Amino acid sequence: MMRSSEPGTIYEAMGGAEAVRRLVEAFYPKVQQNELLAPLFPEDIEPVMEKQYMFLSQFFGGPSLYSDAFGHPMMRARHMPFPITPERANAWLGCMREALEQEVEDPELRKVILERLKGPAYHFVNQP
Repeated sequence: MMRSSEPGTIYEAMGGAEAVRRLVEAFYPKVQQNELLAPLFPEDIEPVMEKQYMFLSQFFGGPSLYSDAFGHPMMRARHMPFPITPERANAWLGCMREALEQEVEDPELRKVILERLKGPAYHFVNQP
């Protein structure tokens, strides 16, 4: 349990909107350079980045930007058209780990964020 002087959400602990935006901006170039992940994403990555920013803001305890714009996230269903293997989930998490190392100074916070993202990353797996 966090003390009242500590941020109450991951979103707050990260530093809010600007920090989430920086994380997304650090993450997607890594995805685009990853041979397992790049083929899953469109050439124009900007709309994907905006949705990721909106989703992560909400997922980390910030404003419900994604739900306000698109309704319930239903992320597994939204990812079903894409062949997501365990290897791709691991690659996604690896790119996120690198982005976190680049953008989040506190190693404990990086660990908490990555643990929080592991559940969804493996939940989206839909191919052996």
